[in-house]
Amino acid sequence: MKLETKIEYFTTPLYLESGRILEPYQIAYETYGELNHDASNVILVCHALSGSHHAAGLYEGDRKAGWWDELIGDGKAIDTQKYCVISTNVIGSCFGSTGPMSSNYPSDKPYRLKFPVLTIKDMIKAQKQLLSNLGIYHVKAIVGGSMGGMQALQFAVDYPNFAEQIISLAATYATQPWTIAFNKVAMEAIRRDPRFDNGQYEKDAFIEEGLDGLAIGRIAGHISYLSPESMNDKFGRNYVNNDGLFELFGRYEVERYMEYNTSNFSKLFDPMSYLYIVKAINTFNLSRGYDSLYDAIIRIKAKMTLISFSSDYLFFPKEMEHIHYMMQRNEQNSKYFEIDSNYGHDAFLVELDKFDYIIKQALEESN
Repeated sequence: MKLETKIEYFTTPLYLESGRILEPYQIAYETYGELNHDASNVILVCHALSGSHHAAGLYEGDRKAGWWDELIGDGKAIDTQKYCVISTNVIGSCFGSTGPMSSNYPSDKPYRLKFPVLTIKDMIKAQKQLLSNLGIYHVKAIVGGSMGGMQALQFAVDYPNFAEQIISLAATYATQPWTIAFNKVAMEAIRRDPRFDNGQYEKDAFIEEGLDGLAIGRIAGHISYLSPESMNDKFGRNYVNNDGLFELFGRYEVERYMEYNTSNFSKLFDPMSYLYIVKAINTFNLSRGYDSLYDAIIRIKAKMTLISFSSDYLFFPKEMEHIHYMMQRNEQNSKYFEIDSNYGHDAFLVELDKFDYIIKQALEESN
């Protein structure tokens, strides 16, 4: 499967929900599969908080494939022999799209904290503009999990005629206090790290050593992505062999795992982008801009497939189920699946064999 990161540049202003303007800006994206003659086979894939446009395949020298590689490809659930898949990097991110460490035109200095606060609405508005630039004005499906699932839902409400099918996993109709509280740990850990320097750090300053505040904040996030059962299964009460039990900073295996994964993450992800994207997640509310959630949901015309996970403690299954029940009462086209899983929120990235057939069937039904 041919892989190539592409950049689309925009000189027309993007009017944001906050009232501010982003101009100019750019979006990084990847495509998989071939566009058919009438551009009717497009599937848009939306990523989660720490994801990127690199959803599938391997670049030369990569050891790890794209984050949904088991789902996207020839003969897979999202079959690139049938569909043209487009995966974008959201604005605000640090993997090629315009974000807080991009140059604040006409200056060559980064925006930093002068970058406008973004919302999920802004992210999908930019993606829709990208697709328009590519000559795509209607898509077969929009698929995403977690923050990607939020984007899919927002597309369904804001642009009801744009997609035939919406497949949203591990998301919600509005971010709840429990999740905002977890995110607060990350935001405060970053802000209070002296090396963050109120956002005045140099671009790529943390590539070698990472930022401790982001690593600590990511521990809180990582806990919320898992479940007690998955931690018990993976780590038990195993202690690191060469750490002494009565050493103050001796570690259990779960502690070492958190240290290793979050330390690496803090070298790869820009802390300013993390703050901005977390803010977008916190402010997500499908009903904003409409009189009520009912008035937002009633706008949906696409076939809806909603998938939640029984052990998801970040976005509880009842939140997705609530959307389904509202659509059922409205006699709208909706299917809901609660996947039995002990893995937690991240099951949408890990336990693909438990739901890939649902996605495959949903796409086949719309053919």
